[in-house]
Amino acid sequence: MSTSLVVAVDGPSGSGKSSTARGVADRLGLAYLDTGAMYRAMTWALLQAGTDLTDPDAIAVAAKGVHLESGVNPLDPTIHADGVDVAEAIRGEDVTAAVSHVAAVPSVREQLVSMQRQSIADNDHRIVVEGRDIGSTVAPNAEFKIYLVADPAARAARRAAEDGSTDASATEQALARRDEIDSNRAASPLAMADDAVLVDSTYMTLEEVINTIVDMVEQP
Repeated sequence: MSTSLVVAVDGPSGSGKSSTARGVADRLGLAYLDTGAMYRAMTWALLQAGTDLTDPDAIAVAAKGVHLESGVNPLDPTIHADGVDVAEAIRGEDVTAAVSHVAAVPSVREQLVSMQRQSIADNDHRIVVEGRDIGSTVAPNAEFKIYLVADPAARAARRAAEDGSTDASATEQALARRDEIDSNRAASPLAMADDAVLVDSTYMTLEEVINTIVDMVEQP
């Protein structure tokens, strides 16, 4: 392996990115960064501040004053906003409903992409980074780029299980709306990088997905 080893894991909500990326990072002895948690933490902070999240200009101004800290231990990832541990709070319905609107603001993306690139550098470019624009925007020179997908029903079932919901149909509709917003935003939309490898996890166990990616990285 080269000294630099950045593994970019992109894909839509519910495709299994977080569990997969953490597992790959642990297996390979790499740091781990959840960029989606950063956007959620920013959204949480803006909600706490009473920012009008229908106003992109208000979001842009308020976001500049938010301080985020992301832990990079794949076995115990952490996320703080202005010194507050928000790992649980960012999974609430209010944040989930608003995060795509915050993430669509170009200056917010510039701010967080800069932080994400700094985190990659701080960890000696040996890190698994997961999100929606890692291979295309954040780390276009990543040694390995994975685009993880699953069919809508599988994604909805996984996300509903994570959230403790019994309404997979409503979850599937919510994921579809999120995909549409993320795929059509002007600033670094959800997209598969031209040189990424597509991995469909629909009929795979988590361990099988992790093994697939680890094998890609470790092959001679």
